[in-house]
Amino acid sequence: MHDERLANLLGALALTVNDLALTDATTAAGTSVSGAAALVVLSTAPGLSVTELGRRVGLSQPAAARMVDGLEGRGLAERRPTAARAVAVHLTDAGVDAAERILGHRGGRLASLTAALDDRERVVFAELVAKLLTAAYAQLPEADRLCRLCDRAACVAAGAVCPVGAACRAREATGAGVVDGGRR
Repeated sequence: MHDERLANLLGALALTVNDLALTDATTAAGTSVSGAAALVVLSTAPGLSVTELGRRVGLSQPAAARMVDGLEGRGLAERRPTAARAVAVHLTDAGVDAAERILGHRGGRLASLTAALDDRERVVFAELVAKLLTAAYAQLPEADRLCRLCDRAACVAAGAVCPVGAACRAREATGAGVVDGGRR
């Protein structure tokens, strides 16, 4: 019974956190959820192909192409040809600003939620969340997708280690292979 209750509470919290984070992120950028995630991804990994960008935000190639069309239409991203006769997606200055707004709004709402915890509880909660993210990576070993709306600088502030990045590196070290193709 206890495990069922814990799973239920975790599910309710996950959906609530998701709603809070995504509402603010999409409002801040004036985009869809996938568009907001794409802006954040491109802010740390400019020049991705449409296909790779789609993979990182959980979209098929045709859906990713439509999303990039929308971002271009809003002046947030642009396609640039590459030497390999491919196309790379980059943020415009407006796209960079939008990505910063997304992270600021998302972080602000989530920080206000964790303010319900005292200092000691926040430290323990951070450790527990890191442990859960490591377990999540074992079930969905796609670091770039798990962290598609992460503020990467905040994750490693003050010498902290990104738990998803650490799990990815551990998987590589054991020879289990790289599913997501990216390093964190």
